[in-house]
Amino acid sequence: MSEQESLSDDASLSMLTRTRRWMLVIAGCVSLLLGLIGAVLPGLPTTPFVLLAAACFAKASPRLHRWLIQHRWLGPMVRDWEAHHSLPLRIKWLATSMMTLMVSLSAWQLASKPLAQMGVIGAGLVGCLVVWRIPTRR
Repeated sequence: MSEQESLSDDASLSMLTRTRRWMLVIAGCVSLLLGLIGAVLPGLPTTPFVLLAAACFAKASPRLHRWLIQHRWLGPMVRDWEAHHSLPLRIKWLATSMMTLMVSLSAWQLASKPLAQMGVIGAGLVGCLVVWRIPTRR
């Protein structure tokens, strides 16, 4: 392999790495935005989107990851997840209760639209399944 081919390969790898990092930063920003919307919009979860943003930032931008970890309101949940990779049983029950309440209210509001009701209930069941599949911390 010639020196010129080696330099070309290095440039291609560098460009791929740069593109991958930008894609992860964009995915992290979109995820964080969805998480923040989920804080005020019933039915859209906050925590999974914030944790996804933290994972994207950890791989792509140490500066953004550090900012998220040090954030006043979002930082504690990210630090807790990164330290333990599990949820306390109390939090699982709280999340399940809140999802059940919000899904029930949404299904009640959609009484005239049975397909939408089934969609909301199905999404709630998937959400509960995801929460209960996460390891439990004592």
